[in-house]
Formats: sequence, C-alpha cells, structure tokens
Amino acid sequence: MELACLLHDLHLSSSSSEKPLPSPSLPPITELLSRLQEKLIGASTDCEKSSLIGRVERLFQTADPHWLFPANQDNGWAELQDAYSSLVNVLIGCAALPLCEGDCDSLPAAAYQSIPSRAGPVCSSLTALLGTLGNRGRQTSLLLAVAPAVAVFAVTHFQDQAWTSCSSRAAAQSLQEALLRAGGWRDSPHLLMGDRSQREEGEEGGKNRGILGGILDVLQHQLTKDSWQRCEAVKLVFAWTLLQVTRPSLTPHLSHLLPPSLLLNDHYRPENCMLGVRCLHHIVLNTPAADLRQFNRAEVIYQALFKHLYTTETAVIQSVLSCLLDLLLVLEKPPSSLAPSSSRRKPCRHDDVLRLVLRHMEAEDKVALRRVYASALPLYIDRMGVAVCRHLRQVERVVLGYLEVRDPPEETSRLKILEVLQRTTRAAWPRMACHVAVLLRCLLKLLVAVSSDCQLSDSVRQKLMNETSVCLKLLDGCCHGDLQPLLQQVDSSCCSSEVLSCLATVTVTTER
Repeated sequence: MELACLLHDLHLSSSSSEKPLPSPSLPPITELLSRLQEKLIGASTDCEKSSLIGRVERLFQTADPHWLFPANQDNGWAELQDAYSSLVNVLIGCAALPLCEGDCDSLPAAAYQSIPSRAGPVCSSLTALLGTLGNRGRQTSLLLAVAPAVAVFAVTHFQDQAWTSCSSRAAAQSLQEALLRAGGWRDSPHLLMGDRSQREEGEEGGKNRGILGGILDVLQHQLTKDSWQRCEAVKLVFAWTLLQVTRPSLTPHLSHLLPPSLLLNDHYRPENCMLGVRCLHHIVLNTPAADLRQFNRAEVIYQALFKHLYTTETAVIQSVLSCLLDLLLVLEKPPSSLAPSSSRRKPCRHDDVLRLVLRHMEAEDKVALRRVYASALPLYIDRMGVAVCRHLRQVERVVLGYLEVRDPPEETSRLKILEVLQRTTRAAWPRMACHVAVLLRCLLKLLVAVSSDCQLSDSVRQKLMNETSVCLKLLDGCCHGDLQPLLQQVDSSCCSSEVLSCLATVTVTTER
C-alpha cells in the first residue's frame, strides 16, 4: 500500500486530533516504517523531506500506541526493532553533517548553514517517538535499540558549534531530556553507565542498563585512523561520551576508548591534541593501575605524551604535564617514597620528565610558557623528594633565570619559582650548602628589585618579599646560621627600609 493511502487511513493531517487513533484494518507497522524510509531516502528537496518528517512526528503523536508497538511480536520482535532502528537512522541522516573531502582542513561555517533548520524537525520527530515509547513502559529492548543513535545525534547538535543554532541546540537538548525520561535515566552518566545494582538479565534489570557500548558501536566506524577527521562532530561526541564515564564502568570498554584518544593526541592541530590529552588523562584517572599496565597500555600512553614535551604550544604543555604527573604513578613508585638504599638509585621516568622540563625551562623565553612550566614544577619537585639532588644544578640555573625576569602583573613565574626553591631546599637540604652563595645574591637582588618596582601592586610586592624571606630562612638553616652575619651587614646605604625590615625577620628566627 502506498504511503499516502496509509496516512489517509490514519487520518494524519495537520488538523488531526491529539488523541490516539484506532487501528482496525491497518497494515503492520513494519510495512509503514519501511515505506517511510523509502520516501525519506527518495525525497529530492529539503521541503519534501521536512514535510515527511513532520508527518512522521504526527504519526508518533497520534497513532494508536498498541499498533505502533504491538505486544504480540514474539516472533517478529527483531524485525520491529530493525524497522524502528532503520527509520531512526534515516531521520538522523536527513540532518547529517557534510564530510570533509580531505583529512587536513575543516569545512567553512557556510557549509553548515542548512544543518540547524534540518536538525530541528528531526529532533521533534524523535522526541515524539521517545515520548510515546516511554509511555509504553515494557518496550525496553526497543528503546535500547534506538537510544544509542538518538544519543549521538542529540550530543552532536546540543553543543555550541558551527553546525548549530540557538533553536537547534534547544531542540537537541529537549531530545536528550526525552531520551532520559523514556528510559528512566537520571542524567547523562546514568544513561551511559546504567545501574551497577541492576545489570542482571531480564526486563527490570535492562530498564536501567547503560548504552555506552551501543554508542561506541555507532561511532566505531567513524573513529578509524582514516575517517575520524572527515566529520568535525565525531571527535566531540566521542570526547563528551568518554568524559561522562567513570570507574568502574570505563574499564570494560577500554579497548574501544583508548585508540581514538591516542589518535586525537597524535594530531598536529593543537585543539585536537589537547582533546586527546584530556581524554587520556580521564582514562588514567578512571582506570585501575593494573588494567593500564596490562598489555603495556600505560607505557604506550607515556610515550604518546612524552613527545609533546618538545612542543611550544602552551595549552598542550599544560595538559601534558598534568597528565604525566598522574600517569607516572601508574608506571612506577615515586622517588620520594623509596626507602634509603646503599646502592645508587637508577634513573627512572620521573627523572626523564623532570630533566627535559628543566632543560626547556632554561631556554624558554615565552612568558606564557614560562608560567606554565613554573606552575607545574613544584609538584614534580615534591614527587622527586630527596632524589631531586640529581638535578640540583639544573634547578639552580632555572631558579636564577626565572627570578631575574619580571612577570607582571601577578608575578606568577617568580612566585612559583620561589616555591620551587623552598621545596627543593626542604627536600635536599644536606646538598644545598654549596649553592647558597649564588642563591643568596639572587634573592637579595630580587628583594631590591621588587621593593623599587612601582608597577607592582602592594599585595604582589608583599607576597614576593614574604616568599623570598622564607627562602632565605631555609637557606640559613642549611648553613647552620652562617647567613645571619652576612645579612646583618646589609644597611640602609644599599637598600630601602622595606628590604631591611624583610631581612630582619630572617635574622631573628631561622628554620631548619
């Protein structure tokens, strides 16, 4: 039977009643769904497609639910699921994003100009389907069959991107909320992971199952090395999905989540690289160490991140240093936790990372990158503990170089480097005596420079002078008080009263 005849039998016109209509003498719903797919695929204009999508929406809103979702489908249940899944996929295809011809360039915003107007009607029709399906209660398997594709579509269009508008984002958000209501899911993480307490077989357990596996199946063919760059939305949907999933639900899907994250991490564009690092960091934080070490996964992630230490992209370096700090705990015990040993400690990955970071810090002249390095360094010094002795010469050169250069207005680099000096002195105090002379000159010069810098705010100046005085006290403790006579020789002929009052706090008390 032709589609027009079927719609006429259902009385589906713009003036149709909102009440469900009776379904005597109607053909099987699978036949109508098949004809709808053919008409949507064969539609030649956007206007024709929009009209058909509107009729689909009216179908789900007004037709008899017992006919739409027949309960006596024991033998044809798989056919019904396939029919609905196919129709959902065809509807989603009506608002599919255009693909990039190559893998190097993004499409201009003009290429997505028609997408928002197409996405809105599709969202409305799918929302109507989920509304009717959710009211049926027992159609859990059918809902789980269509939910992954619907979720991917909703996530694609509720993000603020070139292919969305305010209205299309609102429609996609409404679709996402309708999906949550239909399945009884509390929020997006619950949608993906489900309830651990109700993962048993059966209808009641399936009602709260997560759809993470289904979403990954939908995305899998688009996340290969050769295809992931062709659609701008794929990486964003994948990242959104991954970042919603926490332990222990992430581990069973690790084999599907790790490869795409590594692909993003390896890309030359900074925004893709940062997204990949963020995904890898989330995996590290939400996967047991034993599972990360299995199949050498942790080492693969380490090598993928370590190479980024050679980049000059500030945001990438910041993300990588943070991720490496957590990943190193998976690969090896921190040097600060190792018991004293008579044998020489072998260099480890912590040493490799710290050595390379210090080397790059010495040569770096970009202010933003210097701030990132300086902010990350204190945590690495803490992780090394007394083992930082192996890097003292490099640390000294970094401290001297960074304290000499202004970093207005907040003086972030100087403050962080003073923190580095404090932590290094506390951890490696027996080896600091031979470095005191050069550090003392640097700190005194810093006090004089800061006290006479009229561009600094009073709070920043005071903070710098306080942190410098702490460094002087620690160094004096390492020298058993030998610095105090030298500091007492400083008088008003060579510095301001502000500096003298700061030095007075050092000569009164010392800290070991």
